Amino acid sequence: MEAARAFYGETLGLPLTGDASYLASDAVEGVKHFAVWPLQAAAQSCFGKDDWPADFPMPRGWIEFDVEDVAAATDELVERGYELLVADRLEPWGQRVTRLLGPEGLLVGITYTPHLRGEGE
Repeated sequence: MEAARAFYGETLGLPLTGDASYLASDAVEGVKHFAVWPLQAAAQSCFGKDDWPADFPMPRGWIEFDVEDVAAATDELVERGYELLVADRLEPWGQRVTRLLGPEGLLVGITYTPHLRGEGE
């Protein structure tokens, strides 16, 4: 939980409260997009192949945080010592993304997604 507090609270800046048994926040504004993403597609996006590599923990879920500056966020993650799976890549659909595994094994995307911001519509 301490690693999760450091990553989600300090690094990503989510306003978490709680203790060692439960971290939460009621101060994060609404969700803009919900999706189900099969592991095969996540492996393809992160590693360029259909199978998740055995030397990385297999995620059971995924979440993305849309930020103003993926490059700056990526630099901060590297400076803090996080191992990135994808670093500031432009996807074919126009999303800029960095991906890594969170401390509990959740696949985390740090993104800039134009269509969620009403750009290019």
